[in-house]
Amino acid sequence: MKVEQLYTGCLAEAAYYIESNGEVAIIDPLRETAPYIRKAEAAGAKIKYVFETHFHADFVSGHVDLAQKTGATIVYGPTAQPSFEAYIAKDNEEFKVGALTIRALHTPGHTPESTCYLCLDEEGKEYCVFTGDTLFIGDVGRPDLAQKSANKTAEEMASDLYDSLRSKIMPLNDHVLIYPAHGAGSACGKNMSKETFDTLGNQKKTNYALSDISKENFIKELTTGILPPPQYFSKNAQMNKEGIDTIETVYERGLNALNADEFEQAANDEGALLLDVRTPEEFAKGFIPNSIFIGLDGQFAPWVGALITDLHQPMLLVSPEGREEEAVKRLARVGYDYTIGYLKGGFQTWLASGKEIDTVEEVNAVELGTLSSEQKLEILDVRKPGEYEAEHIEGVENKPLDFINDWTSEINKTDKYYLHCAGGYRSMITASILKARGFDHLVNIKGGFAAIKNESGLKTTDFSCPSKKS
Repeated sequence: MKVEQLYTGCLAEAAYYIESNGEVAIIDPLRETAPYIRKAEAAGAKIKYVFETHFHADFVSGHVDLAQKTGATIVYGPTAQPSFEAYIAKDNEEFKVGALTIRALHTPGHTPESTCYLCLDEEGKEYCVFTGDTLFIGDVGRPDLAQKSANKTAEEMASDLYDSLRSKIMPLNDHVLIYPAHGAGSACGKNMSKETFDTLGNQKKTNYALSDISKENFIKELTTGILPPPQYFSKNAQMNKEGIDTIETVYERGLNALNADEFEQAANDEGALLLDVRTPEEFAKGFIPNSIFIGLDGQFAPWVGALITDLHQPMLLVSPEGREEEAVKRLARVGYDYTIGYLKGGFQTWLASGKEIDTVEEVNAVELGTLSSEQKLEILDVRKPGEYEAEHIEGVENKPLDFINDWTSEINKTDKYYLHCAGGYRSMITASILKARGFDHLVNIKGGFAAIKNESGLKTTDFSCPSKKS
């Protein structure tokens, strides 16, 4: 028996590879199917099933493509209604994978069709359970993503989830391993642990959702303080219900190397968005005017999904050399399939052409402290509300990057703004978007809030205790 967690940090997503006696099951696969196929071929095994725990909202699954390439059967839980061929399991129905047994446990609550898959070992003993977004380590799935399809309120979905956990998961043996679909950083829950698996027994001790909590308090906990879901969630869920192009088709369209003139012409002809995926430091020193920065070395795909509203928007990439395919792949994971080319040779090619460039002014925290002692500065904190509430610079407004479209009209293009986030990634994204919208007087604060707190001398305020300063 082999059970392997395949974790993708950018999406905080876990897929699973299960193998026994020459047969394989894949649970919640990512868009690119080659790694699963190679793994099975290397073991001389055949992929028999692709189990989906639910219609994912935060990434596009490779289920249809994987089934077509391997002949595997796609399995969903009760009530699922995909538009492609799939087997809809009954509650407690069992499937054989070599000497192992996979039992479907219908656990509605996160979504109506949410289903966990209990793995029984060769002796029929409970070994692990793949919980999807029903149960995370330290948390449970949010109940507000599938209200329309369920024709229920978030409170009613939370009530269903409470019942599912107590009727299907908590009765399992305490030694059973919990293998969820996500870890910390995913927007599918609120307070997930950085750990990516645990025993059920330990979760009963540490996870509030499995404690002796009343249904009323459980519902209140789940439905309080939830940020609106990223706009791409509903679109990804629809793609997962309907099926999509193969990743090879996306590569063929996107891996189109262009020189500077061709790149510029394609941008003009196609109305393409210029997406610069280098580092914040590189972008600040020089970029193609009107480019949007979202760096590969951060939470790239979730920020693309949160900020670029049209999944069919043609995109042109400015990428570090050798990482073009990675960028196209990670865009496709969240449904952005219309990359139409990249700048061959990267930004150096644009520089060598002599074409116009733009820059972002930067200061470090020490310089910020000096400047603020001489004049009043307009500083914008672009972190999430929860981060701001924990601690922020005294007198500074919170303008979360997540809601940039809501607050851009509240600031003036003639004023000078100093931007910061936690470390510098999100503030550079913000600067790039504002630059593209005609805001020319922007300064990025290098090192973000961590550097400001330790090096600037500026006073910070705990939101819950306004008199507390450091």
